[in-house]
Amino acid sequence: MTPRRGVFIVLEGPDKSGKSTQARLLAQALETRGRKVLHTREPGGTAVAEAVRRVLLDPALTVDPLTELFLYEASRAQHTREKLMPALADGQVVVSERYTLSTDVYQGLARGLGLSLTRALSRYATGGLRPDLTVVIDVPDAEFSRRDRARAHDRLEREPAQFRSRVRAGYRRLARAPRTVLLDGRRAQDDLHQDILSRALRLAR
Repeated sequence: MTPRRGVFIVLEGPDKSGKSTQARLLAQALETRGRKVLHTREPGGTAVAEAVRRVLLDPALTVDPLTELFLYEASRAQHTREKLMPALADGQVVVSERYTLSTDVYQGLARGLGLSLTRALSRYATGGLRPDLTVVIDVPDAEFSRRDRARAHDRLEREPAQFRSRVRAGYRRLARAPRTVLLDGRRAQDDLHQDILSRALRLAR
């Protein structure tokens, strides 16, 4: 693995939890304070990974759960080696929307493939790279409909309510892990942002 000098922060949560907004606010706040920041996302972040993302989220496709898992890990392998490791070696603060915890929750638990499989494949895909902090933004299932917008849903957003319930339960279960914190996503946007920023600044000194 490339030697790391930077800080790796991941924002996680169910669809419509606000993680993209909070990742953007965090990246902007850190840059304002003089930190060099890479704001990225999974799946995505590189040309190859973005191409895989389009396949994964295409609502016209039916994707087998195991195929889905391998596609996520292929995207992650490219993203980790092309973006994450070089940025961390350069001393940057990496702010990523989703990482391996998403795979554990969505494919391992909600799809039922099992954590032993998802974690083994993620270790290969990432070379063992782990976040310094994972922030899970928790929102009740009802928030999905309340926060919905008049736009077409991607493939995962079209999953039934039972799937979303399994996703939320999975996040709440796995958020007990070290270097992981569960925050209430119903809080005011700026209040939540300040909480996340204060945690990030303890690491990105």
